[in-house]
Amino acid sequence: MSPSPSSAFVTPPTAAEQPTRPTLQGTFGMAASTHWIASSTAMSVLERGGTAVDAACAAAFVLHVVEPHLNGPGGDVTGLVATADGAPPQVLMGQGPAPAAATPEHFRAEGLDLVPGAGALAAAVPGAVDAWLVLLRDRGTWEVADVLAYAVGYARHGHPVLARVGATITGVAELFAEHWPTSAALWMPGGVAPTAGASIENPAYAAVLERLVDAGRGRPSREARVDAARAAWGEGFVAEAVDAFVRAPHRHASGTDHAGVLRGDDMAAFSAGFEDAVTLDVMGVTVAKTGAWGQGPVLLQALALLEGFDPADVDPSTPDGAHVVLEALKLALADRDCWYGDPGPDEEQVPLATLLSPAYTAERRALVGDAASHELRPGSPDGRTPFVPPLRETYDAGAAGGAAGEPTVARSGSTRGDTCHLDVVDRWGTVVTATPSGGWLQSSPTIPELGFCLGTRLQMTWLEEGSPSTLRPGRRPRTTLTPTMLLRDGVPVAGLGSPGGDQQDQWQLTYLLRTLLGGYTPQQAIDAPALHTTSMAGSFWPRTWTPGGAVVEDRLGEEVVGSLERRGHVVTRAGGWTLGRLSVVTRDPATGLLQAAANPRGDQGYAVGR
Repeated sequence: MSPSPSSAFVTPPTAAEQPTRPTLQGTFGMAASTHWIASSTAMSVLERGGTAVDAACAAAFVLHVVEPHLNGPGGDVTGLVATADGAPPQVLMGQGPAPAAATPEHFRAEGLDLVPGAGALAAAVPGAVDAWLVLLRDRGTWEVADVLAYAVGYARHGHPVLARVGATITGVAELFAEHWPTSAALWMPGGVAPTAGASIENPAYAAVLERLVDAGRGRPSREARVDAARAAWGEGFVAEAVDAFVRAPHRHASGTDHAGVLRGDDMAAFSAGFEDAVTLDVMGVTVAKTGAWGQGPVLLQALALLEGFDPADVDPSTPDGAHVVLEALKLALADRDCWYGDPGPDEEQVPLATLLSPAYTAERRALVGDAASHELRPGSPDGRTPFVPPLRETYDAGAAGGAAGEPTVARSGSTRGDTCHLDVVDRWGTVVTATPSGGWLQSSPTIPELGFCLGTRLQMTWLEEGSPSTLRPGRRPRTTLTPTMLLRDGVPVAGLGSPGGDQQDQWQLTYLLRTLLGGYTPQQAIDAPALHTTSMAGSFWPRTWTPGGAVVEDRLGEEVVGSLERRGHVVTRAGGWTLGRLSVVTRDPATGLLQAAANPRGDQGYAVGR
């Protein structure tokens, strides 16, 4: 994606800080992700003749190994894939549904009013592994053995541990030692967390991947070999181990002990696949997102709201622009919290066409005033009455419950665990962008013979009736995983995304404003000071909100931050380089020029290409 030829912002790119690194350029292939080993793995696949799909699949399985505090095989993924031939972009749907026995009645019988943020009772059906294998089967060219070989190597022979992995394990060391002994055995050998740079191995997970490969030996085709691996995962030894392990009660984030309800039959019934993307033409590009079973359309709603302002008035580096961006996000997120979900065929569907319509958008845009809103203000599309979720500013689960922590990026921007992201573009113009997450090592106890734990995505559902995202067996929780693809004339020109839970689309919004309207290069836009609102119902346990909340990087400057405070925003200053985890790849269809950029915050994101 080429930047605008000239800036329409008050703060043009020439006024931006010197980028922390260059925006990479080339014509062969580009990869960017939240970990340098995954990016380099993707590039290795491209160098060996693989496609962007092959490269993304290999990198994704590596992310399970090298960023275990941010994602895992027991988690989920959403992605977007498109080719240069003009075929519509497709969503890679790797979000598993709620198990058959996961009902509000069951949770209430367990004495719970929220789905816990840690523990296997909060597990949706694991979707990530099946999704990557489906992508490889249907869109890739490599053998499953070759794709998995990178992850097998790092799991069996070790890799240098990140400082953040050690810090995460230290933070839950007491929980592991007292309640989750299988996790302590894997992640705290000798009773202590690994230090930065130490080599850690996961031979149990290496064996799982090798058994997936072995399942396909002797099968007549590449596709049959991939399907054999899928069957071994969803119907074979992996599902059997999951079923047996979660039946034992264990400590949850609620401070109480519960057994999980996920069963092998739930895994066997699930199949990842592809869906049509939801798209919107805005600011000179087509933006593609997941459907409203995820939070993806939040970005579309926010972009549509902001397109009605003068470009100079939505510059997030200015007092007026920062305010307008935050207010637009509150409106979009309010609609998310009240209207988005995965309803059944006999229930009212998400009114997405109305939510994205010009008339509805104009009505919502008129609500952006000069002062910060401290209210949750959903709209009433088609005259319907919105469900208003419980709005808690605090939630006390007791001292024991707090031990598990919130297994996501904190609302203040500090990292307790998070999510990953990866983008790949090849010389043929195929773009893959995906956000793997869930199954963090601190999500639930490790299943010892598998070397990983289950995710906790059900914490994004409500136990209250009447919400589009009320917990229902067989329905997908309203995930926060939300990669983005940009197209021009039906051809992909960029894939991007970010970890960050509720912040993912918020941080992507400021990136897009700066590149589409401000003339910033990809790396300049990623480096630029970020901000987000916390004035919405949090998607993660304990699901609190901060009315009027705004979190900002100090580098926005006192003029901007002070102006936000005077307008009534409840500002949290998060430090200089704390918010935003973006990576991006781009392609210019006219010239074949490829670009890539990655986040410098945390010294972890990495882009590579030539």
